[in-house]
Parts: sequence; C-alpha cells; structure tokens
Amino acid sequence: MREATDKVRDRVYAYNIGKIYPLYIAKAESKGRSRAEVDEILRWLTGHTQQSLEAEMVKGSNLEAFFTSAPRLNPARSLITGVVCGVRVETIEEPMMREIRYMDKLIDELAKGKAMEKILRAPTPG
Repeated sequence: MREATDKVRDRVYAYNIGKIYPLYIAKAESKGRSRAEVDEILRWLTGHTQQSLEAEMVKGSNLEAFFTSAPRLNPARSLITGVVCGVRVETIEEPMMREIRYMDKLIDELAKGKAMEKILRAPTPG
C-alpha cells in the first residue's frame, strides 16, 4: 500500500502548474470570479510577483518545483483549514502535499464565493 501512496504522491508532485493554472481559472470564472483573483491567491501563497508567476506558467514547472522555488511562502498559510479532496488540509503530514492542498483549498474557497479578505486570511479588525 505504501508503494501505491508513493506513486500517487510522485504523480501529484509532477503535475505541471502551467496545465493546472487554466483549470483553476476556468473553475473560478465558471463561478463568476476572475483570473486576477486566482493570480492574487497564487501570489499571496507563494510570494511571486505577477511577472514571476507568469514565468512559472510558461516554464511549466512541476508542482514540487513551483513550491520549492517560491520566493516566500506566506506564513499565514498555516491558517488555511478545511477539507479538500476529502482530506483535512491541516492534518496532512507530508509538507509538499500540504502546500499543494493549501493551493487547492484557496481556489475552492474562491469558487464557492468566499470574500478575498477571508481567502487571504486577512486579520479581522477589533
């Protein structure tokens, strides 16, 4: 069973961000959200500028490279909780898989109509 889990993990890590990105945009736009919001989420999560984010998409980095080469993973990402793909993101032990699922969770929240301030874990006043 461990070997099957490793194969799934390796396959997920090898996904091309340039191929996943248009799927995220399509998901967001189908729910009335925008590419700009997807980009804002990805920049918030990884510390990329718009230019470096676009370069990653063109380069076609795999997800593992996308996250390991991220300029600055946002420390507030640890505030991301909830279920994605049937798994609670905060309980994922594998660090790289947790990063990938954080990204999935944020895009899910966008598609569900959540306010950007909440998605980006902005502190609440008061």
